[in-house]
Amino acid sequence: MSEDDISTREKPMGFLEHLDELRGTLVKCAIAFVVFACLIGIFLKESNDVLMWPLNHVRAENAKLVLDLGTSAPMEGFSVIIQMCTMGGFMLAAPFMLFFIGQFVAPALSEKELKAVLPVCLSAMFLFLMGASFSFFLLVPSTLRVAVEINDMFGFVMRWTPASYYSLLLWLVMGVGASFEFPLLIVLAVYLGFLKVATLRKFRRHAIVVIFVIAAIVTPTPDPFTQTMMAVPLYVLFELAIIAGARVEKRKREAAIEV
Repeated sequence: MSEDDISTREKPMGFLEHLDELRGTLVKCAIAFVVFACLIGIFLKESNDVLMWPLNHVRAENAKLVLDLGTSAPMEGFSVIIQMCTMGGFMLAAPFMLFFIGQFVAPALSEKELKAVLPVCLSAMFLFLMGASFSFFLLVPSTLRVAVEINDMFGFVMRWTPASYYSLLLWLVMGVGASFEFPLLIVLAVYLGFLKVATLRKFRRHAIVVIFVIAAIVTPTPDPFTQTMMAVPLYVLFELAIIAGARVEKRKREAAIEV
């Protein structure tokens, strides 16, 4: 980092200047959201084809399955469009929003903190995308299969609406993506000294119970298979967080010895 960059970051700013910077950041975030929301609106049919993949995948596995989504209210289709553009625009714009927010808070951070911000942001984005992909390609189809089997067992006629399908899809994808962030929170807690790796290892059994509770909350179906399918990767991430936390503690001890 050059001396000019350091002097620019350390230049004091008044309250009104901070407000102006904040307004500019919010405007850029809003522009990014509007751009991606409009793109989804322009390519609405293509976006819908992508979101329908889990349901179409389940249909393809069962040739006898007759399951067509049907609206139950005049404006339900419009509500689905709003939901697709809003949530899709937010998810696609999220990386750019994080970048703009990072630009805003960067002047208040030390050089050491700045070096930690980028890996944390990239890790958070990677974990969320990994969780969202796991949910979209594995968990959502599994949940739909269970729902179809239960309805078929009772002989119910399935009349699913687009709103119910997209609500399920949104809840699972966003919820699982968010739940995959917890290993990063554990590593940050270890880095800040709030947690010890020895404590995490000691309470492994308790962690398993908590993970299954999280899986039960995130997954809408009460069947143990879907919950276990969700809990297994979360536990793997927990173990990886312990390994990463141990490395963080080792580096902190080495840095303390050097000082």
